[in-house]
Amino acid sequence: MFNSGVKNVSAEEAYKLINEDKEFIIIDVRTKEEYDNGHIPGAKLVPVQILPMKLNELGVYKDKPLLVYCASGGRSPRAVEILANNDFKNIYHLSRGIGSWRYSLSR
Repeated sequence: MFNSGVKNVSAEEAYKLINEDKEFIIIDVRTKEEYDNGHIPGAKLVPVQILPMKLNELGVYKDKPLLVYCASGGRSPRAVEILANNDFKNIYHLSRGIGSWRYSLSR
């Protein structure tokens, strides 16, 4: 589905990765309303619609591991594609979105 620099991960795998690596950058590509209703702790809100305009700002994370997610895995593949096409190297995609997340959320 994605190019070689992208790994699809389950919520369990993502949780483990985040807790093992403090360098992990988490990108929530949902709307502000969705984000405000609950997001993975530490996630940065970058709605997929404005992601192309935020690439320069996000450029500092190009070599860091990134976890990208949306609500159910519908919007995040587009965000992953945008990031991968702009030289982001270490992308993890939460395959079923935050709907599969069984851990605590921040509000």
